[in-house]
Amino acid sequence: MRPIKLDDLRRLAVARSLFPPTTLRRAIARMRFIQADPIRAPARAQDLILRHRVKEYRVGDLDRNYVSLGIEEDTFVNYGFVTRELQALMHPRPNLRVPAAGLGAWPGAERKKAELLLKFVESRGEVHPREVEEHFAHGRVRNYWGGSSNATTHMLDALHYRGLVRVVRRENGIRIYRTHQHEATRLSEAERRTRMDALVDVVLNIYAPLPASSLSYYIRRLRYAVPQWRKEISVAQKRARERLAHARVATVDWYWPSGGNPRRAVVPETVRLLAPFDPVVHDRTRFELLWGWTYRFEAYTPAPKRKLGYYALPLLWRDRVIGWTNLAVKDGALSSDPGYIGGRHPNERAFARELEAELDRLRFFLRMNRSELRESE
Repeated sequence: MRPIKLDDLRRLAVARSLFPPTTLRRAIARMRFIQADPIRAPARAQDLILRHRVKEYRVGDLDRNYVSLGIEEDTFVNYGFVTRELQALMHPRPNLRVPAAGLGAWPGAERKKAELLLKFVESRGEVHPREVEEHFAHGRVRNYWGGSSNATTHMLDALHYRGLVRVVRRENGIRIYRTHQHEATRLSEAERRTRMDALVDVVLNIYAPLPASSLSYYIRRLRYAVPQWRKEISVAQKRARERLAHARVATVDWYWPSGGNPRRAVVPETVRLLAPFDPVVHDRTRFELLWGWTYRFEAYTPAPKRKLGYYALPLLWRDRVIGWTNLAVKDGALSSDPGYIGGRHPNERAFARELEAELDRLRFFLRMNRSELRESE
């Protein structure tokens, strides 16, 4: 049997993640976690991720079907949408601040305020953060990113992270909360080990194949999912390396779930514009190893310093990420501003045809009427 090559891993990375489109419910059940991001350029990350994996998906379908899907908003390796089965593996969590605040314990005075806030939410049934702020008016605090935000919003975030409240739905993008309580169970060492391995398997299912450094990175991020078991993460990482399929390509060790054969992975002749947080391109270390160039998310980079654009979508052609595109809706038309590694797009009729097909899919996704694409030179 021939050695596994980087081309094999590249095809496996695309084929594993971009499975044939299915129903929204089945896609979520298969992925178990979809990362969320509030920026809309031209749509939020969760919608851009799902549109490749769900038949006839349209922007906002996740929000519209949130209640009937039986999913939750929660923190896994990042913040996003999780199945309830995955959420049950992570809770109950201890009395800690949210990950962005450093996972420190709450001061006593803050805990007392949070207890009053929790009783208020319970008495109302469901609450909008505005109601909580109007009732308590705890003032403003410095947020995780250096700006200012409502102290009550921070407390709701912390209660949500602990699992004491849940998001029942969103109204105009704002989370609506109600109280919730995860069942407290005392787990044996073997049960904790089983849960940790199951969480690692979810990570691999989403992001594999992974180079060794990235495998360590994602498993370490499980400290946000299960801060109560942070000390067990290094042992879980060791178990993962022992049980996963793996191969050394050049000087790098790669890992993926057993049962997957990189040599047999097949990728269709398709163009896809991916969200910056899509699992295919999520890990920047893997991105550089597989595609040989550096992709950066520049939404928070000052405009004069941007090289790719505010919300550059990686452009995948077959199994190669060959460039990027910035999209915008202007005067009812979809505007595209592409860039290519090497400065030129592929000189193939198939590429031009498939790129236009992808832009048509985006128009459908964005609920736009078919219109002429204005492409900047």
